[in-house]
Amino acid sequence: MINFTVGPVMSSEEVLCIGSGQVPYFRTGDFSKIMFENEELIKKFAHAEKDAKTVFITGSGTASMEAVIMNVFSKKDKLLIINGGSFGKRFVELCEIYNIPYTEIVLETGKALKQEMIDKYNGKNYTGFLVNMHETSTGVLYNINMISQFCRKNNIFLVVDAISSFLADEFDMSKLGVGVMITSSQKALACPPGVSIIVLSCEAVKRIENRNIKCMYFNLKNALINAKRGQTPFTPAVQILLQINRRLKEIDSAGGVIQEICRVGNLAKDFRCKIQNLPFKIISESLSNAVTPLHPLTASAYDIFLELEKTYKIWICPNGGELKDKIFRVGHIGNLTVDDNNKLIWAFNDMKSRGLI
Repeated sequence: MINFTVGPVMSSEEVLCIGSGQVPYFRTGDFSKIMFENEELIKKFAHAEKDAKTVFITGSGTASMEAVIMNVFSKKDKLLIINGGSFGKRFVELCEIYNIPYTEIVLETGKALKQEMIDKYNGKNYTGFLVNMHETSTGVLYNINMISQFCRKNNIFLVVDAISSFLADEFDMSKLGVGVMITSSQKALACPPGVSIIVLSCEAVKRIENRNIKCMYFNLKNALINAKRGQTPFTPAVQILLQINRRLKEIDSAGGVIQEICRVGNLAKDFRCKIQNLPFKIISESLSNAVTPLHPLTASAYDIFLELEKTYKIWICPNGGELKDKIFRVGHIGNLTVDDNNKLIWAFNDMKSRGLI
């Protein structure tokens, strides 16, 4: 199978090899050293400030989204949330669960966030801003520079879910003034799912230290204490953390984050060029390198997903709900090549010759 989804994605042989071995004991100095390396490389690739801290959660990206909401904000806050799809809606649902006041800016499918949409909230005493930098369900990449300027102007604490855009699109946590960045193992990190990562600015750490939450597993204050010795409070997904270490070193030795973003971007450009004669329409006004969201003009998006899986042994990324038959997505992250793109394009053309698209 060739995997063009946006997570889990294709992994390198070196990363896969680690996953096939015995799981080592982790309360050791050797494992702590690996965790310190993971923290430093994640911070390096995110362009985080020197004194930023990193927490590794054994759980999906949603686990870290919830942990951040619980530990950083309270009922005294007033948040702005960009809701442009399934993952923006997830931030909304989390704020409802924890009774944190919020206003959501709802976007139409595939539409970009415009300056005038946020300008109306200038001077309205908002304390936090939640955004999925790349709304994975629709493929829209938000203008993070515009959001950053708005937050600085209004002294608003900015939380960025960069789960599907980290290592695929340019992101500089320090320059943007981002308080919290969230990512996870199964996207451009190209490791198995099961670990999510929270990068915390100094301001975020202070917020966490000044709060006393009633939670055991998602208590970030406890996680930060354990991180000082290169450990986690509870048993982590040890093997995945070892795979993350290998993957981070792969990226670093291949030229670092800039080179990785360039590689992903070139794969995206190659694919988008080769689909021009196919009956597909790109539906996003603002594209990420990570994925191309496509609306098929002559067939059901979900039927295309099923046929590619059944006949051509290729996975693309389907949608659910009202977008099920309208949009499918082709990912460009993970261990993919131009040759893989060619195989997918051949499959599309073959389906076209068979009258399936």
